[in-house]
Amino acid sequence: MSVVNILLSGPPRSGKSTLIEKVVRQIKRPATGFFTRELREKGIRVGFRIDTLDGKTGLLAHQNIKSKYRVGKYGVNLEDIDQIAVPSMLPSVADQIVVIDEIGKMECFSRLFKETLLRVLFGENQVIGSIAIKGDRFIQSIKDRDDVILVSISESTRDLALELLLQKIRG
Repeated sequence: MSVVNILLSGPPRSGKSTLIEKVVRQIKRPATGFFTRELREKGIRVGFRIDTLDGKTGLLAHQNIKSKYRVGKYGVNLEDIDQIAVPSMLPSVADQIVVIDEIGKMECFSRLFKETLLRVLFGENQVIGSIAIKGDRFIQSIKDRDDVILVSISESTRDLALELLLQKIRG
């Protein structure tokens, strides 16, 4: 049986990351991967960080980073994507779930991220993650894969989606 990968899509602050965290806590399988988190100063978003499931932290993007890779006011930090996020995506055991939060424009500036994402999706380990609503051809090609279930999330549907996701993951 082929692996079914689950990707959540929805507007910012709709609860995608929170839902993935709940799923990871409730399943009885090992997990690896990363979450992206907002960085705020005095209540204002100034960037994003990478938090891996094994406790590593890096800077994904920040308004003070000078980089040729930009999304809005944020400069993207390819070094931390490549050295922190990407290694966390590589499963170390057969039944390990791979968490990728998120597959978005910032992460996809990294060639290594995209190559590793494809390798993991073609592998034997299940992926659960979030993906941008809009994106380039690469992001659309991930959404269009036969082994991906795309679940649209909103604040009103995220709680209902928890049980569905747990059923899909448990098989």
